[in-house]
Amino acid sequence: MGLCNSSLSSSSPSKTGLHSHASTNNNSNGTNNSVGGGSQFVEASSESSGVFMSDSGQVLESPNLRVYSFLELKTATEGFKQDLMLGEGGFGRVYRGWIHAETLAPSKGGSGMTVAVKRLSSESLQGFEEWRTAFNFLGVLSHPNLVKLLGYCREDKEHLLVYEFMPKGSLEYHLFQRKESFPWDLRIKIMIGAARGLAFLHGLQRQVIYRDFKPSQILLDSNYEAKLSGFELAKLGPSQGNSHVSTRVMGTFGYAAPEYLATGHLYVKSDVYAFGVVLLEVLTGLRAIDPKRPRGQESLVDWLRPKLSSKHKVQKIIDKGIKGQYSSKVVTELGRITLSCTEPDPKNRPHMKEVLDVLENIQCINVVPGRSSINSAGASSSHSSPRHC
Repeated sequence: MGLCNSSLSSSSPSKTGLHSHASTNNNSNGTNNSVGGGSQFVEASSESSGVFMSDSGQVLESPNLRVYSFLELKTATEGFKQDLMLGEGGFGRVYRGWIHAETLAPSKGGSGMTVAVKRLSSESLQGFEEWRTAFNFLGVLSHPNLVKLLGYCREDKEHLLVYEFMPKGSLEYHLFQRKESFPWDLRIKIMIGAARGLAFLHGLQRQVIYRDFKPSQILLDSNYEAKLSGFELAKLGPSQGNSHVSTRVMGTFGYAAPEYLATGHLYVKSDVYAFGVVLLEVLTGLRAIDPKRPRGQESLVDWLRPKLSSKHKVQKIIDKGIKGQYSSKVVTELGRITLSCTEPDPKNRPHMKEVLDVLENIQCINVVPGRSSINSAGASSSHSSPRHC
């Protein structure tokens, strides 16, 4: 096997091995290994102004990533050692690995900077498309609430992506797998971070539909700051006056919006629906879909959504493990925004910026000025005080 050929510049690499421009390369057996001649997102979003920038995020003109060989990433993960596997999903497996903090070169045996190496399934017919989609978006999108892509590999049938490592795992783990209940203040903090990530994607000149929002895709750094990962299903939003894009129905049952499941029509506000489902999970501590629950309660939205409009009923569905950590006003407001996000008609759902504003106000309600608390998860809640409190 030769080096992973890329869609990035074939000009001489920098000392760090980073490439930053798109081109077509060929591997040793003569096959074309182009990713696509440049980021499709940048091309599509540059119709009127090449680069979008905001106070907290930006779209780069081209990717700036390290190109790895398969052998290098095999070394970095100790041969994709089973003990180093961080998780497994529909697109492949994720392993812990190590690289040099400055050069990003692979390191051996736990030395250097920890990274997450996603190895997409070589058996999947969609493997390359999924890999390319993640590359096209995360290669150029930069925001504090999006996981950072550091490098990649494409070699023969192997497709790998190298991400920053998120030491606190996923929201899914903390909500459903840990023994003790996850604190209320961290639940809200994480959902605010996730909302900021979605609001950034939806606020771009050419909107991005995340398409697969769920707790397992919300990763957490050492301070429990949320970052969206898994962009394999992301899609450019509608253009030229269209309200939606048409696509084959795909995603995670329980989080996919009803209009998407029924018609294959994907709206920007389809993400808002999924966000509402996760908010309901955060409120209740229950999974969106659980076939083990009694008949009529398998779907969390179908079962509990009617209770969200009543401040008395919503109090009764809150996760008992966080009792006393919130005010009744907070729960009422969170119930209202969850109800709004999960409206069956996408036209009636709020924009993510509106959802973010509500969540930040909710966080303010629950904050005592000047007070710093150390919650049971071991993180101080004072370092991320709401901006508008």
